[in-house]
Amino acid sequence: MLSIGTIVLGASDVRRAAEFWTRALDYVPRDGAVADDWTVLVPAGGSGAGLAIGRSTTPVQDHPRVHLDLYAGDAADQEAEVARLVSLGAERVDWDAYPDDADFVVLADTEGNRFCVIDTGRG
Repeated sequence: MLSIGTIVLGASDVRRAAEFWTRALDYVPRDGAVADDWTVLVPAGGSGAGLAIGRSTTPVQDHPRVHLDLYAGDAADQEAEVARLVSLGAERVDWDAYPDDADFVVLADTEGNRFCVIDTGRG
């Protein structure tokens, strides 16, 4: 049976991306250090999927086909997490496809990779 081992993101600056994601998710480098071209981050608590970051020269997609969804507990938690992630270097994305009752906020990491923070409290 297969399972997800790592989710891979491209970055022009692997070290900068690793710094953002370690602080955003409380992850640590699997091998204890971050290389210039590739690193794998794992949960500091030991449980969960890894996040690999590899050097890439391809441009960021405005509407990526694959992205991360980060779950927040409710609307207040979502708002606090968005503010925390922005303070770490993420940017809000002027998303052109928000539904009227969106339960997600689209952000971009320090490399421009899009991800969402989801309000899971709506049921």
